[in-house]
Parts: sequence; structure tokens; C-alpha cells
Amino acid sequence: GFYEPEVEASPVRTERFTVPLLSRPADLVDIDDKNRPLGMDPYLAFARATTTGPVEYFDRGAIERGALSGRNLEIAWLADKVDAFFIHVQGAARLKMADGRLCRVTYAAKSGQRFTGPGRILSETGEIPLEKVTMQSIRAWFKAHPERVDEILWQNRSYIFFREAPVDDPELGPIAAAKVPLTPGRSVAVDRLLHTFGTPFYIVAPTLTAFGGKPFRRLMIAQDTGSAITGAARGDLFAGSGDAAGEIAGVVRNAADFYALVPRGLVDRGYA
Repeated sequence: GFYEPEVEASPVRTERFTVPLLSRPADLVDIDDKNRPLGMDPYLAFARATTTGPVEYFDRGAIERGALSGRNLEIAWLADKVDAFFIHVQGAARLKMADGRLCRVTYAAKSGQRFTGPGRILSETGEIPLEKVTMQSIRAWFKAHPERVDEILWQNRSYIFFREAPVDDPELGPIAAAKVPLTPGRSVAVDRLLHTFGTPFYIVAPTLTAFGGKPFRRLMIAQDTGSAITGAARGDLFAGSGDAAGEIAGVVRNAADFYALVPRGLVDRGYA
């Protein structure tokens, strides 16, 4: 599951609000096989422009230690580094600004490195049993071990940059990869290399009861994607915005059957 966090924020740095959300830097460039230097990791879709050509961009640890300081990239400031990290994971957030405004940030770009989830790190090191890894258990571990937050989070080298966006309809989520607002309980994120945006999926997950208290059987529409959503057997369900949606999204890790619905004519012609 995934959701849109809602957190308090400030437009300027203060004694309380010290953790920035950054906009896309000017020296971050898209990279592909046409302009990728020999020897650069083929996974990287972004790089740093230099006078001698593109190089790998600064990673999370370098950025949080100040590699981009002084560039005026700060969109807003948060009070908690863990809140900021989970906004990076979700790719969007609603910000309750100190002056009463409700703003939104959504994904603009990333540093390019592979995503490494803290849940996997904590399970592999024996801190949290794998079967008990949820967003809630990860947050609880960080709260109990504040001195180790950077140690764990910097192992995820990927860093997300944001752009500002309006909150036109409070009932809908952010505009996602399919260029339409996400609908709580009806939008699903899929592997973009395997599926087409707009595809309807009938999803059956008998053990999933977080959505409404009943076994999950619902028609969903493919409207988003993500770097961690890979393979035919992975999909993320959009739970909505705010803390209540986060409680739902954070515990969703259930087996499910996915039925992709395609026009009969495509099946008859052998395209599906």
C-alpha cells in the first residue's frame, strides 16, 4: 500500500523545522543510453552535469550532509527526518504550513541510485523480524533508536526531489505518473515496463481487510508506478491522504490475485 502523508511544515527554516524538502537542482540531467558515459551504471536515469561530462549524482548521505546547501532549493522545512524520508518513499505529501495554508509537493526527479528500503536493512540485521516489517514498526524502531537514523537511512542512496502542486480537490490524491489524480481505494501502482496506465485490474486479496474491514475484492485502475514496484506479481494500492490512510497503507503486505482486463478484440488478435 501507499498513501499521501500530511505533515506540518514551514516555508522557512526555524529552530523546530530543520529538515528540507528540495526542488530539482539545475545540474541534475536525465541520462539514457544516448548520453551515458562508458562505465556508468546502466540503472542510472539521472546524473550530474559537469564540464567533463555526466557523472553519478550526489546520494542521500552526501545531500543530507550538505552537498546541495546554498542553492536555494528548499521548498519547505519539516520537523522530523523520518517524516521526510517517508515522504520520499511515497513520492508526495500534503503540507500544513505554519500560516494555515495547505500545500502539496509531488515527485519531480531523483538522484538516480537504487532504492534500499529500511525495512529490508532492519530485517537483515535482525532488528525487526521480516514478517513484522511494516511502516509502523519501522517508525517505532527509529523512535527508539534516534542515534541510528542516519546510519540506516543513508544506506538508501536514492534521494527524491519535489515540485509544488495545488490541492484542487481534498478528496483526491496527487497527480501521479499517469497524469491524473489518484483516487483512494481505486488507484493502483504497477510496473510500468509490464503494464499500461489506464488498465483496469480486478484484485482479490482475501487476507487483506484494511480497506473497509472486509476481504479485498475490488476493481482498480493502473495510474502510478515506482522504482520498487517491479515484476508481474507486485502492485501498490493507494489508500488516500493523511494519517488514517497511512495506517492502512503501512500494513498492506498481502498475497493477491491480479486480473488485468483487456478488450476482447486484443485477445482475439493475439495481443494479450
